[in-house]
Amino acid sequence: MNTPSDFAHDFRTLGLAVVHTESQAVSSLAERIDESFIDACNVFLHCKARVVVIGIGKSGHIGSKIAATLASTGTPSFFVHPGEASHGDMGMIVADDVVLAISNSGETDEILTILPLIKRLGVPLVSLTGNPRSTIAKASTVNLDVSVTKEACPLGLAPTSSTTVALVMGDALAVALLTAKGISADDFARSHPGGRLGKRLLLQSSDIMHSDEQLPKVPLDTTLRDAIVEMNSKSLGITAIVDHDNYVKGIVTDGDLRRAFDKQLDVHNTLVTEIMTPNCVIIEQNSLAVDALQAMQQHKISALLVVDKDEKLVGALNMHDLLRAGVI
Repeated sequence: MNTPSDFAHDFRTLGLAVVHTESQAVSSLAERIDESFIDACNVFLHCKARVVVIGIGKSGHIGSKIAATLASTGTPSFFVHPGEASHGDMGMIVADDVVLAISNSGETDEILTILPLIKRLGVPLVSLTGNPRSTIAKASTVNLDVSVTKEACPLGLAPTSSTTVALVMGDALAVALLTAKGISADDFARSHPGGRLGKRLLLQSSDIMHSDEQLPKVPLDTTLRDAIVEMNSKSLGITAIVDHDNYVKGIVTDGDLRRAFDKQLDVHNTLVTEIMTPNCVIIEQNSLAVDALQAMQQHKISALLVVDKDEKLVGALNMHDLLRAGVI
């Protein structure tokens, strides 16, 4: 009886064959980033409404991903199943849209059925097909050749290389449009507000800092004893030292207190100014939280103070705040 280990070598060989076949198929796309590709980009770039992606079967799954990529990179887009389009969903396509059709054969019946309706709307049609002489290719405003010499499937039946090549062409279109439109990291993050990327690119220090009654701070004439009381009550492991106008003059940390105890300083008579770190690291409240993280890492500290545009104290935050916010 054969065991899984008996097939280990064959599985590796088969897997490597798939990778080799698909990588060759993707490499062949380089010569097809040509005038047709430029024309397609210009069609999308001048689209006044949305890019409506259609496809069926595996091409439909690829189309859904391409639509999602376009939408997240600054080109409004959504996917419509062509079968549903012929039963009412054509109403989702309007005159200012652009249709992107994906069909390896270029003869998909469900797409052929709605071609006259697309033409009647006067909507530009860009297609990704494996046959540039197919009906869909010839009916297109621009056709992009995504043909492959062979599928990675040894039977030559399962869409493998062909779907990978279509996906890569879709990515090439999306990234080219992103660059042409001048989409910034902030623009991109606005499409991803809930993920870690959005938090790193959108979350500001003011969104997570401790402020008002939660902010540990004491005046310059405070004794170590009173500073310890303030630090214990706010539980940040630090306290800011401020003057009467609320300008930051220094910071005292748990480490500073430990060193003070090692020196056997009198906590009742020693002022915080004797152990504080002047010219401490501060960050502006409108700065990104990720900038606060970088400042902590650069200076090898675990907390810092937050100031307003006039450099007056408004808050404090530490590594735990960044961790809870998902910045780390």
